[in-house]
Amino acid sequence: MDVVWLRDPFQRLSKNETEDLQISTDIYKGNPWNEKHLINTGFYYVRSNNKTIALFDKWYSRKENSTGLKEQDVLLGLLRGGVIRELGLKVRFLNTLYFSGFCQDSKDFRAVTIVHANCCRSVNAKVTDLRAVLRDWKRFKKITSDGRFDAGGNATETFRWTGHWGCWNSWKVGKKTTVGNQTIVGNKTIVGNQTIV
Repeated sequence: MDVVWLRDPFQRLSKNETEDLQISTDIYKGNPWNEKHLINTGFYYVRSNNKTIALFDKWYSRKENSTGLKEQDVLLGLLRGGVIRELGLKVRFLNTLYFSGFCQDSKDFRAVTIVHANCCRSVNAKVTDLRAVLRDWKRFKKITSDGRFDAGGNATETFRWTGHWGCWNSWKVGKKTTVGNQTIVGNKTIVGNQTIV
């Protein structure tokens, strides 16, 4: 459990019944249909039907035979391997503005629904940084409830998330480390061709 729910995330999900899977991303690319998103399994919403049942069958049977890979890596491999077209799935990749994470923070405290401790190597680091998220959230809620900022005011301009130092520092192991699909060089994390500083 490495996700904090700040608001009801279901309000931000598409109600379109033709969509089979809605899944959070590490870095949002601006198009909810772009299959090149780096997904994470911190939050996903699945409509139960024959297509999604087939997806989970493939996913979990492949996971059993993928020693050393996390379930997220296995699902990403399936998505990159064409399972969306193969099964006729309609997949929406969720915006980090609403479904935030440590790889890419939401820039709007008024919009964010969840925060996922992704891009993090250890449980201790995740817990430390999620506690900081809760402190930030409580501070934001207190100031907005005090009337110092109105609902449309500039609270989000003055509020920033505390740096995810525990998670960032959890990757500093030698000069170069590779974990799953992530390579860490010094204090930079490289996921695919994306560099996260």
